[in-house]
Amino acid sequence: MQALNVVVFPGGFNLPLWAAEQQGFFERNAIRVVLTPTPSSTFQMQGLAEGRFDIAMTAIDNVVAYQEGQGEAAIPEHPDLFAFMGADHGFLSLVGGHGVRAVAELKGRKLSVDAMTTGYAFVLRELLAKHGIAESEVTFERAGGALGRFEALLKGAHAGTMLVTPFDLLAMNKGHVQLARAADALGAYQGVVAAARRSWARQNEASVVGYVRGWRTGVRFLYEPANREAAEALLVANVPAMTPQLARQSLQVLLDDRRGFFREPAVDMDGLATVLALRSKYGEPRKLLSDPAKYVDHAYVNKAEER
Repeated sequence: MQALNVVVFPGGFNLPLWAAEQQGFFERNAIRVVLTPTPSSTFQMQGLAEGRFDIAMTAIDNVVAYQEGQGEAAIPEHPDLFAFMGADHGFLSLVGGHGVRAVAELKGRKLSVDAMTTGYAFVLRELLAKHGIAESEVTFERAGGALGRFEALLKGAHAGTMLVTPFDLLAMNKGHVQLARAADALGAYQGVVAAARRSWARQNEASVVGYVRGWRTGVRFLYEPANREAAEALLVANVPAMTPQLARQSLQVLLDDRRGFFREPAVDMDGLATVLALRSKYGEPRKLLSDPAKYVDHAYVNKAEER
């Protein structure tokens, strides 16, 4: 049985991983998943590019950024990063800080990001632009991944930030306001993917395929109504400050028929096109990125469907 070192951001979007682990779906495919939480995208992508991690569950924009030399952290040359599986549309919301009730109230305020070069920061910048707020009218401050930004928001450190489910719901249940949803403003958007180095994936094809199969079976387990209580229990056990009531709210988002976890784990190429358009607009140094196929290989998902 091969151990796979998988680096993830903390959060409920890891629910299929937890389900697959608990139900033995990875073990059935002769792999053991060792999870490492990451404090930031820079730590995660450095570790993936340097070979300290085998797989990263990360925003596909991170894959594009580091492959194109636009990442914030230094990594080896020619990292050969790619996405082999799609997980979700991002579950992204702009959430206000204490007392902030509308996007217009963010003018002149401090907003938090993971790093200015990340896709979720680009989504925040695009949402501000769509609401007529110039970047010169706000201040951006780095605060790490979703967990770090959530905690900073609760402490009153920032007037707003992009959060993913369930952190947006946790904040809203503490009186914060969802100012905008990325899905409403952007349409198709590819969020989290499973990423690896092409060279490593080629050498470990059976394990990569086994990972896809385990994840996919975990998603199918979660969508079964009879398993809803088990899904709630996994969220409560793995997400700080999660309660049974909040778990039920979270599952309404995570398992939504239209906007929930992908039932079939192929990367959404239309969603990736949106990601590339935003990076072409906001990424530095400026590049026109127009070939979604450059960053994706569907071969492992296709092989996972074969038996």
